[in-house]
Amino acid sequence: MTAHTPATVCTPLRSEYAALRGRVAVPVHRTGRGPERPLPAAGPVLIAGVAGALDTNLRPGDVIVASELRTPTSTLTSPAAVLLANELRRLGLPTHFGPLLSTDRVVDGKARTAAAATGALAVDTESAFLAAQAPPGQAVALRTIVDTPVAPLLRPGTPWRGYSALRALRTAAPAIDAWAAATGARELLLAGPRSFCAGVERAVEIVERALAQYSVPVYVRRQIVHNRHVIDDLRSRGAVFVEEVEQIPEGSVAVLAAHGVAPAVRRAAAARSLRVIDATCPLVAKVHSEVRRFAAKGNTVLLIGHDDHEEVVGTRGEAQDNVIVVPDPAAAEQVSVPDPERVSYVMQTTLAVDEAEGIAAVLRERFPAVERPASDDICYATTNRQRAVRVVAEQSDLVLVVGSQNSSNSHRLAEVAGRTGIPAHLIDDASEVELSWLASARRVGITAGASAPPQLVSELITCLSGLGTTTTREVTVVNEDIQFTLPREVS
Repeated sequence: MTAHTPATVCTPLRSEYAALRGRVAVPVHRTGRGPERPLPAAGPVLIAGVAGALDTNLRPGDVIVASELRTPTSTLTSPAAVLLANELRRLGLPTHFGPLLSTDRVVDGKARTAAAATGALAVDTESAFLAAQAPPGQAVALRTIVDTPVAPLLRPGTPWRGYSALRALRTAAPAIDAWAAATGARELLLAGPRSFCAGVERAVEIVERALAQYSVPVYVRRQIVHNRHVIDDLRSRGAVFVEEVEQIPEGSVAVLAAHGVAPAVRRAAAARSLRVIDATCPLVAKVHSEVRRFAAKGNTVLLIGHDDHEEVVGTRGEAQDNVIVVPDPAAAEQVSVPDPERVSYVMQTTLAVDEAEGIAAVLRERFPAVERPASDDICYATTNRQRAVRVVAEQSDLVLVVGSQNSSNSHRLAEVAGRTGIPAHLIDDASEVELSWLASARRVGITAGASAPPQLVSELITCLSGLGTTTTREVTVVNEDIQFTLPREVS
């Protein structure tokens, strides 16, 4: 792993330097005012100071973290800046995240109006120029507002506004320390497989094709897959998400989500003459078929899974009077059935393999005659991703699992990783990473739930690269090449 180059904090003005000196653990350097100043070190750098607002919504004492560092002729990205911004928000500071413009002189009047037209939130005379000397992507800028378009710098009240800005800078010290502690060289271990599985790819493609093929609105009952980013993207392209089919206008195109639905939902759709496109994952459909088969024999069906999960709700609906949900070993120890000789079990497809097997083992011990599926219910993608994250976790200081909070398989990945004894966190995207998690993590395992788009992993890698030199290594336990056919309505 590349040697760690210590982080540096730069403050252009004497007053900014005084505000932070002795308040942060990281070395603070005063670089001087203006663009022609050298950067004192070669590692990750945080440029801290005051700035003038360009956005009229900003007030003295507000904090700006630069998403981009701009000059009139160039733009630098700041991949890790979002982590600093969220750390400042956790301190209660009024923090804004957006472009910061650096110019070679203080702007006011018409020049300030022209600068505001660029879309930058604020302007200073140093940040982008200093950032250009740092390793690519490893500069962040934190500026507090001292003057605004309606209260320019050379006006009465400037001393009070300056005090507000410098007080905010001092208050930001813990976030600066958190950023500095999180910087450094890292190895990123990428679990393989990760992200979309064949069932999710199929479901998303069904909605995409429906949007392309049908001129009428395309309605989707519930979330097509459990990921906020997927839903927001499809909604932006015209998909209309509803909770129940009763909200869909009669005769419309309706897509049923990948988690499957109860027969009652299909009957309600038929009653409204909806043009139904079924995106149910074929592996979920297999479990539905098993429930129908077992129930037709008069068996009580014990459904191992989480009672409130959409997949379980749909599966239970196949034989409501015959199905009992068993969420954990304690429930398995207590569940009673009318006839112990006529009992079967099935599983929610997105469970943790070891936990599900533990529940099944209790059921087999209590009901020796229990029938089970001919093949595993937990889907291949869930199994593969859990195997991969376990291997990665055993080599890591920290595991980050990309996936939404309502994604069962993503939660299970974090739990599987956590059972190896290291910290593991489920995050919706890179912006949810907390700097404190990274302070002692030199090797970070990364995976993503089966419903999380792969680009979110790429964005996380880029974000972490903003904290220091990173290397990536693929840790693949199995290659997946499964594909599912599309329904005829969109094929």
